[in-house]
Amino acid sequence: MPASTPAPALHPVIEAVTRRIAERSAATRSAYLARLDRLAGRAPGAARMGCANVAHAFAALPANDKFRVVAEKAPHIGIVTAYNDMLSAHQPYEGYPELIREQARAQGATVQVAGGVPAMCDGVTQGLPGMELSLFSRDTIAMGTAVALTHDVFDAVLLLGVCDKIVPGLLIGALHFGHLPCVFVPAGPMSSGLSNNDKAKVREQAAQGLVGREELLKAESAAYHGPGTCTFYGTANSNQMLLEAMGLHVPGAAFVHPHAGLREVLTREAVNTVLGLTQRARYTPIGRVVDERCIVNAMVALLATGGSTNHLIHWVAVARAAGILIDWNDFADLSAVVPLLARVYPNGSADVNQFQAAGGPGYVLRELLDSGRLHGDVNTVSPRGLRAYTELPTTETGTLTWRRLPPDSGDSSVLRPAARPFSESGGLKLLQGNLGRAVIKTSAVPEDRHVVEAPARVFSTQEALQVAFKAGELNRDVVVVVRFQGPHANGMPELHKLTPPLAVLQGQGHKVALVTDGRMSGASGKVPAAIHVSPEALAGGPLAKVRDGDLIRVDALAGTLQALVPEAEWAARENATLDATQAEVNAYDLGRELFGGMRRNVTSAEQGAVTWL
Repeated sequence: MPASTPAPALHPVIEAVTRRIAERSAATRSAYLARLDRLAGRAPGAARMGCANVAHAFAALPANDKFRVVAEKAPHIGIVTAYNDMLSAHQPYEGYPELIREQARAQGATVQVAGGVPAMCDGVTQGLPGMELSLFSRDTIAMGTAVALTHDVFDAVLLLGVCDKIVPGLLIGALHFGHLPCVFVPAGPMSSGLSNNDKAKVREQAAQGLVGREELLKAESAAYHGPGTCTFYGTANSNQMLLEAMGLHVPGAAFVHPHAGLREVLTREAVNTVLGLTQRARYTPIGRVVDERCIVNAMVALLATGGSTNHLIHWVAVARAAGILIDWNDFADLSAVVPLLARVYPNGSADVNQFQAAGGPGYVLRELLDSGRLHGDVNTVSPRGLRAYTELPTTETGTLTWRRLPPDSGDSSVLRPAARPFSESGGLKLLQGNLGRAVIKTSAVPEDRHVVEAPARVFSTQEALQVAFKAGELNRDVVVVVRFQGPHANGMPELHKLTPPLAVLQGQGHKVALVTDGRMSGASGKVPAAIHVSPEALAGGPLAKVRDGDLIRVDALAGTLQALVPEAEWAARENATLDATQAEVNAYDLGRELFGGMRRNVTSAEQGAVTWL
């Protein structure tokens, strides 16, 4: 949109939801900003510390850098990195600190790696005991970020992380140091391999016993084959979309390949950007960037792209870290007026590289801004504001510049304008009923499956479901209930291993749905899944009342989740309990005992599964 064109009016529902959030958060946000201002008013780190503290802090710095930061009071950047070479998405970070130091020195600044945070891969741990630590790793990362920054000598921070729990954890940790300017530094997606649709077909064939382990491993290795994030639009790539919408990246940095020449240029620009934010005239700490409008922009971007349902947990926690209170009603009300503009697997056949080629985050944000679905008057790390994130970075002129995207989508099967969306709503519904509150992602579910009513088959583990499937016990219309999968019970693992067998049953013509207090990330795809059921079964939630054969109705049109059991019988029915042997399994071995305190103290999924309140 030309600069002379007035900004479109904000959609009234988005305005109302934002106002509601601000009113609800008035006390907590005010207290947060007061703490931020108190910390921002202090002298620089080296000046307010004792001599011994200063000596310890900078003992390992080269002499020139030590002189700059202590005597010249040069800006000092801290790096918090999630680097490890276990994760394909984080392996490219290995050389980033030296690159950042080089760029900072050229700008008269200094750098230290403040600390590293753990980063685990859900793809490696899927269906294994390690997945039970996955959700809690987010708050562990937040605490690790705080430990790194608590040395309290930094003027600004660069945050190196991409994947599922890592970005929310880094963001929560950074917001607890909200007086510091912060910029996220992404690493980009891997190149396209075996298509996500072809991978899913082989998985379904393996679930039916039609292909063996060798063929399945060949397909999986062809899909996940190099450095960078996985190429489907799961939590990791949703993270990157949300950070663009929040203005926390260098504009357009999300989906550039790790080994592209542009990636190094964007990383150097992140150094320039965060240093710009430390200057008095532009001082913009992350706690001021992430306000109510910024959080709503992230929610809208998630809905418009059919992103991961994990963010209905993570962004509740992120917002809380900035003193902002959001809930699933806010997501549901926004979803009703946010059009679905993207079809990326599992909501379509394209991968994130095709999404980027069609226009990527810039196209989505431009369409949302131009249709009044985003707050355009927010702070961002770019001095050019949120409009900068509608443009594409390029080095065609020899230096980093940004150019406007073409007016039309590069592929209308992947991206569509707000005037002609794939759907008028964001494909996310809140479900409520006598089974509690849950969410369902309908953007990839066939319309004739938005309502499923069938007898329940109840399981307490995903392994038990797999056994029943292989025995042919589920070859009928069925609502599969998998309970005792919430944060209190076992850390709320993702249950992706359920997707192939349920997809097979649905493909055979059966009406199938999943109801669980666990997570599915949205990778449930075409199978309707009522997930994150709250309260969870172990916390006394009504999901513990369900018995095999109960008629269950999952209705994404009416927004209901109901056990069709006579009311008096339902009220009198006792809750099932978790088998003592399974409870023992959930509590011990492979590190699970170290997270017992988190399981006991965690809030509900709708409250963000927070362990630090």
